[in-house]
Amino acid sequence: MTSREVRLLAHECGFELAGVAAAGPNGDYGRYADWAGRGLAGRMSYLTDRRAGVRADARNLLPTARSMVCVGKLYNTPHPYSVDLRDPDRAWISRYAWGEDYHDVVRRGLEQLAARMSARAEFEYRVCVDTAPLLERSYARDAGLGWIGKNTCLIHQWAGSWFFLGELLTSLELAPGEPAADRCGSCTRCVDACPTAALTPRTDGSYELDARRCISYLTIELKGAIPDELQAGIGGNVFGCDICQDVCPWNRRSAMSLEPEFAPREVAPPLRELIELNPEGFRERFPDSPVRRPGYAGFSRNVETAFANAGRRRTE
Repeated sequence: MTSREVRLLAHECGFELAGVAAAGPNGDYGRYADWAGRGLAGRMSYLTDRRAGVRADARNLLPTARSMVCVGKLYNTPHPYSVDLRDPDRAWISRYAWGEDYHDVVRRGLEQLAARMSARAEFEYRVCVDTAPLLERSYARDAGLGWIGKNTCLIHQWAGSWFFLGELLTSLELAPGEPAADRCGSCTRCVDACPTAALTPRTDGSYELDARRCISYLTIELKGAIPDELQAGIGGNVFGCDICQDVCPWNRRSAMSLEPEFAPREVAPPLRELIELNPEGFRERFPDSPVRRPGYAGFSRNVETAFANAGRRRTE
């Protein structure tokens, strides 16, 4: 089986982007370890505990792995970006969480890909979505799916950054792709637009994410209170944040997904409706949705913050 055949099969399984990387140590691990060691992962212990070392080599997940099939699935839809929203009474839910949980969608596609490949060759494999301890952006870059931009997202020249990543570790020996050239140039729109200054420069001229200041981290991963000095920067974001992607020029020309699973269930819902949700109403409004990750308590905290930022009170 050739890499070209694998890419064609991946496209047949619904992945718009596909490529192959060598399954072994990744050159970005040292940078990752340094980032985590300086505390920039915040309280995301799954990035700094024993699983951190697993990320040093993909073969820690599948000892027989020789190649990694990296795929990307578009989720962009023809709806306004958060930076175009001008109604302070509406909340923003990150674009990736508008439809069905992407973990299920990507995993189904990868299992289908593995089955089609297995019909042509015998090999061992492991399916990975972003819950696996894997430097997936780095491997996807090495596979030719795009470059890692200043906003730390993987960016493809025509797909932008609106795609989910998945990997199929395999014992097959496949020819790896070529990394894409960095096309960010001197643009710093994402850096300049971040309300909480979460994108910070490194000494080598690149940028890194200080998760402790990132709105996505604050509204999804952080347990407890949002620091007072960062609450105003949250704006109307009640789950995640898209600002650094919304302002990216490459996303203004990105392709659109036609997948029904990613059809929006919630686009800028009224804050008044969200603040009146009780635990049962929260579960009913967001069934099988990534929005449930912070739990009712975390989501309510976010809504209260957005409500205050809009200058509203419950009694109004």
